[in-house]
Amino acid sequence: MKISYNWLKQFINIDWNVEKTAELLTDLGLEVEGISKFESIKGSLEGVVVGKVLTCEKHPNADRLNITTVDVGNNEVLSIVCGAPNVAAGQKVPVATIGTKLYDKEDNEFVIKKGKIRGELSHGMICAEDELGLSDDHDGIMVLDEKAKPGTKFSELFEVESDQVFEIGLTPNRADAMSHFGVARDLKAGLMQQGINLELITPSVTRYQPDLRTKKIEIEVDNKELAPRYIGVTISNISIKESPQWLQNRLKAIGINPKNNVIDVTNYVMHELGQPLHAFDAAQIKGGKIVVKQLPADTKFITLDEVERKIHAEDIMICDAESNPLCFGGVFGGLLSGVKDTTNTIFLESAYFNPVLIRKTAKRHGLNTDASFRFERGIDPNLVEYALKRAALLIKETADAEITSEIQEFYPEKFTDHEVVLAYDDIYKLTGQEIPKDTIKNILASLEIKIISETDHILGLRIPPYRVDVQRSADVIEEILRVYGYNNVSYSQKLNTSISFSEIPKEKYENIIANQLVSQGFYEMMSNSLSKPDYDSYSENLKEENAVQILNPLSADLAGMRQSMIFGSLESIAHNLKRKQPNIRAFEFGKTYHKYGEKYTETKHLSLITSGNLYENHWQHQAEKGDFFYLKAIVYAILAKAGIEFPKIKALKNDLYNEGMSLFNDKVKIAEIGLVNPTILKEFDIKQEVVHADILIENLYEIMYEQTIKVSELPKYPSVNRDLALLVDKNIQYYDMYKAAFQAERNLLVEMDLFDVYEGEKLPKGKKSYALSFVLRDPNKTLKDKQIEKIMNKLQQTFEKEFGARLRA
Repeated sequence: MKISYNWLKQFINIDWNVEKTAELLTDLGLEVEGISKFESIKGSLEGVVVGKVLTCEKHPNADRLNITTVDVGNNEVLSIVCGAPNVAAGQKVPVATIGTKLYDKEDNEFVIKKGKIRGELSHGMICAEDELGLSDDHDGIMVLDEKAKPGTKFSELFEVESDQVFEIGLTPNRADAMSHFGVARDLKAGLMQQGINLELITPSVTRYQPDLRTKKIEIEVDNKELAPRYIGVTISNISIKESPQWLQNRLKAIGINPKNNVIDVTNYVMHELGQPLHAFDAAQIKGGKIVVKQLPADTKFITLDEVERKIHAEDIMICDAESNPLCFGGVFGGLLSGVKDTTNTIFLESAYFNPVLIRKTAKRHGLNTDASFRFERGIDPNLVEYALKRAALLIKETADAEITSEIQEFYPEKFTDHEVVLAYDDIYKLTGQEIPKDTIKNILASLEIKIISETDHILGLRIPPYRVDVQRSADVIEEILRVYGYNNVSYSQKLNTSISFSEIPKEKYENIIANQLVSQGFYEMMSNSLSKPDYDSYSENLKEENAVQILNPLSADLAGMRQSMIFGSLESIAHNLKRKQPNIRAFEFGKTYHKYGEKYTETKHLSLITSGNLYENHWQHQAEKGDFFYLKAIVYAILAKAGIEFPKIKALKNDLYNEGMSLFNDKVKIAEIGLVNPTILKEFDIKQEVVHADILIENLYEIMYEQTIKVSELPKYPSVNRDLALLVDKNIQYYDMYKAAFQAERNLLVEMDLFDVYEGEKLPKGKKSYALSFVLRDPNKTLKDKQIEKIMNKLQQTFEKEFGARLRA
């Protein structure tokens, strides 16, 4: 949103430089994203002054040139060579003095310099209109009014505008600041907080009154929900022409191209006060009546951009007495009812339209206009009449017109202020700042929020209707804080915190796992919970009596609820293989369904499947297969998230798999991993190896919630690393040795890790080699060699006794 600084100063007489004002606006929540300079004439004619030609004589060396002496004020007379045929003594003329920068139509710069023309010195230039950028006229120099005083800045005579324009990144909730008046209102509140009390100056409409009462156009609103407030007035004997220069400059400064005096006034008032207006050519209003209504769907309507559109049944339409559409209410005008060069009488509309319906119409038809931008966010219903009077007076002034009717109004139910109860304690809780009560009251007053009741602890407040975003006490506190200044909130240099533990919601935990799997190259899939009953015959583990059957299935393929997650995954692989996508990694959160007697159960699972290669052949690496051990590592990483570092491994007894293992935490089963049985793969026409994992996710939740968090200080004393290379039987599991080690040495053993496993011909039959690392540390002192040796001997003896281990030579 563009805000002109000169325009802003019409509302509040501030003398700050533009950068300081921009800083305050940003602190108030109206973030200034940039500042640009606007000049109605490039260079603003700096250095061009009024001069009086004292003498004019022919140039001795050129027939078409004259030598003039020009009084430019301050007792300074310049000698200027001029080639204009109409220059004469006694004229008042514009003079570009030495150093002045002038620009042509292509914005090419021309600097006035002291020089000789045909041997005679010239100390400036007497200008024509085109040289000053005022018009294309170059018939001769520009001759000014006799009353012009030599030395007067030329820019003061011709309303040359030089302005600074703020580019404000307006947040959607700040509907109240969508105008120069709204920004000035906020600026006034911010200045008051800094001890600067400036009056908010608003344009007077006390002169408003009808000139005649001869052209009344009645209004009718079918449903007050469409337009809770709608008013209008008739203005006649209009002369459509260019707007005065000051009005054009205001609009150009904020990026709006002037069109004609009537349309420019409606745009001007909208950006001045935030109230959109619309002017209808009264000659196109049949039956002398405006009707606000909704028309049947698909009614055709040609808008101002000459596009024929089909009306939606919910669109707010402005129609005449014969139900002819004239305008999309609050969004966009119609071609036939628009103001034209021949328009003599207009009906000027000002309204408060239903914000929801306006937004829907704008989105539906792709008509995001300045008017819809304001209406859909909520305007001030109390400004509707004031803005109408303001615009009517400006049209009367700029178009030599007459107001020819009383204001016609539909306003059945007055808008009331919203009431909020604010507790002082809540302000402290949300801001962390003890703001003095008097300061709070002053800020509320500056925001036009009225205090209607008060106790020692709470305030009863009345919020004006234009603050549609302030509905709760928290909203009021936000308003107080932004005016008080976020930079004024004090904070401690010390950060205090406490450690608390709360259960992670299941949904969040699933998102964590899903994000982890996606980052590892998996895709999430969703399969149908309804399944083919025939699948249950593929495994002896899936009993027909445990199947949940659908009473009225849509088809034979969807006649039962699934008992296993694996078949949906295999269907997905088969589907992808038929489309030449052999490399698949996917996961799915889902449920299986069983019936045990009269009891029905649902069990949550995380199903993972991989088939094909992890990576294609590349010059940097060969293709790598997603095998059993790859998926096992993925599953272990998921278990680690739940705090399960070493699950217990048992042989997998499930004929869905050819080979595999079951994972347990103590006696609780948590997962199965295995190669899918080739016989089952054949049923799905899958000719490549498939690895599947089924994690009982609900069991993980319970284990995760039982985990305790231990917090300890960082160690002060150094740790010691030692290694052991042991020969053990092949059936020995590392996890069992890990538990035995920590049972043998509970105090000083900090970490244990398996960093190498070797099986080969050089080892005795039935043996394997484990290379183990140990980290030892005493929290109270540095360990000595004797202590270290004693601990390592104890660990070695434990391994020898419980696992038959011996040191590898």
